[in-house]
Amino acid sequence: MPTSKRGFASMDPEKQRAIARKGGESVPNEKRSFAQNPSLAAAAGRKGGMSVSPAKRSFAQNHELASVAGRKGGFASHQPPRRVAAPS
Repeated sequence: MPTSKRGFASMDPEKQRAIARKGGESVPNEKRSFAQNPSLAAAAGRKGGMSVSPAKRSFAQNHELASVAGRKGGFASHQPPRRVAAPS
């Protein structure tokens, strides 16, 4: 099955990094308010969390579910990367 030669994902990884780097450089340090003010970042995170209805805040309602998800994420982040078989 042929893949598209268009789009960010089909670019050379080095070219992807160069483009991503430009995005990070586009905002001067003094304008990066979350980097300068962690309490502002925390307040924004809380505000985002409050925009979800209480019935849909499954981790807030079920701490065991949150614990399981955290362990799962931690386990996944410490595994060697999976090897994907080359297409035949």
